[in-house]
Amino acid sequence: MAQEYDLVVLGAGIGGYVAAIRAAQEGLKTAIVEKEKTGGTCLHKGCIPSKALLRSAEVYVQMKDSEKFGIMTDQAAVDFEKVQDRKNTIVDKLYNGVQYLLKKEKIDMYTGHGRILGPSIFSPSGGTISVEKMDGSENDMLIPKNVLIATGSRPRLLPGLEPDGKQVLTSEDALSLNDLPASMVIIGGGVIGVEWASLLSDFDVNVTMIEAGSRILPQEDAEVSKEMTSQLKERGVTIFTDAEVLTDKTIKQHDVTVTVRAEGKEHSIKADQLLLAVGRTAVTEDIGLENTSISIENGFIATNEYFQTNESHMYAIGDVIGGLQLAHVASREGLIAVEHMLGNDPLPLDEKMIPKCTYSRPEIASIGLTEVEAAEQGHEVKTGIFPLEANGKALIHGEKSGFMKIVANKGNDDLLGVHMIGTNATELISEAALAKLVDASVFEISETIHPHPAIAEIFGEAALAADGKAIHS
Repeated sequence: MAQEYDLVVLGAGIGGYVAAIRAAQEGLKTAIVEKEKTGGTCLHKGCIPSKALLRSAEVYVQMKDSEKFGIMTDQAAVDFEKVQDRKNTIVDKLYNGVQYLLKKEKIDMYTGHGRILGPSIFSPSGGTISVEKMDGSENDMLIPKNVLIATGSRPRLLPGLEPDGKQVLTSEDALSLNDLPASMVIIGGGVIGVEWASLLSDFDVNVTMIEAGSRILPQEDAEVSKEMTSQLKERGVTIFTDAEVLTDKTIKQHDVTVTVRAEGKEHSIKADQLLLAVGRTAVTEDIGLENTSISIENGFIATNEYFQTNESHMYAIGDVIGGLQLAHVASREGLIAVEHMLGNDPLPLDEKMIPKCTYSRPEIASIGLTEVEAAEQGHEVKTGIFPLEANGKALIHGEKSGFMKIVANKGNDDLLGVHMIGTNATELISEAALAKLVDASVFEISETIHPHPAIAEIFGEAALAADGKAIHS
C-alpha cells in the first residue's frame, strides 16, 4: 500500500531530521527513511562520540597536571573501557532524544534502504521512494510531493590502504577501539586528523601524523596552523608535511610499517595501527539518482542556492552536496530547503558566516576570511592579535597557550574574519558569528563590554589591537 507525503527525507542525520522537524512544524506530512539509526554520522560515528573521547583525554591531562593547581592526587590512570562506556551513554541519551523529537512531531519513520524511482502512474514527475526493508519483507512505497536527499558521507579511502578495522582504521573504526594502542600513524592533517592526534597523544599514545600539504589544518589561518603544529610537537607528536605515503611499501603484519617520502627522503614508520583521516566521500550510489535528472559534480550532488536539484521537487543537503561538511551547516541547509519548498524566500547560506571548529587541545575556531584570503580578494587588511597568556582567566585555568586574531578592512573597519586557537575557542566563536551577522565593525566590537575576568575579554582586546590600542599587551 503506497503512502502519500508532502515530504520524504532520505537520511536521518542531523541535516535530515532537523529539516523533517521544521517541515512537520509547518504542517507538512513528513516521513524519514533511514537504514541505520536516527542521528546519523554526527551522533553515532563522528561529532558526539569523538568529542566525548576528547573530553576524557582532556580530563586525564588535567589530572596529571593537578599538582600545579595545588591538588595532590595519586597517579592518574586511564580505564579505556569506562571512557568508552561514558561515550556510549552520551550517544544513547542523545539518540533517545532525537527519537522523542520525531515522535512528538508525528514524523513517520521507515527503517530500510530508500531508493528514488522514476516516473510512474503514482508520481508522473518521479520521486516515489521504495523502501527496501532489512528483514526482506515487502517494500514500502512512499509518494512524496517533495524529496530531500540527506544521505551524508563516509570516510574517504586510499587505494592500497583499505581499512580492515584492526590495523588500518577509519575514524569511525577508531571510535570503537577496545584498547588504546601504544602507537598510531595518522594519514591526514585536517580537522579529523588533528583531533585524533590531540586525543591519542593526550592518552599517551605515540603519534605520527602525515600530511600531503605544506601544513596541517590548511583551511585555517597560517598562524593558527603554525601554533597547533608547535603545540602538538611539544607533546611528542611527529609531523611530516609535503609528504607522500608509498602505499606499495606499506607492510601489515603484527603491526603496520608505513613508508613516507618527505623532504627528498624515504622514512619508514612502524606503529601498532594506522588511521586514515583523508576526508569524506558523498553517499550517492544506490539511491536511485540514475532515475532522475539530478547532476553529480566532482562526486557531489549539484544544487542551487536553495539546495534544489535539477529536479525542482527534489532537494539535497549536507555532506552529500560537498562544501563545508559540518553538522551545523547541514542543519541550516535543511531549514533553507524546507523554507524554499514552502514558497518562502529564505536567505541563501553564506560560507563566510559559518563558524568552523576543531575540538583538539587547544581548541581552534574561525569564521570568515583568513588574512591571506582577505588580501587576495582585494581588501586593504588590518589585523589585531591578542595572546591568551595576557588574559587573567586563561592563567587561572592554566590554559595560557594560544591567541585570537581579528582580520578587518582597514578602509571601512568591516570585520572580515576571526581566528582563534586556545581554551574555549569553540564557544567564543559564537560571538564572532553574531558580530558577522549584524555586520559589526571592529570599533563596535572593541566598545562591547566584556566581563572581567573572562576569556572572552580577548575578543575586545584583539579588536583594539587592530588599531594599535590594546590595553593589556
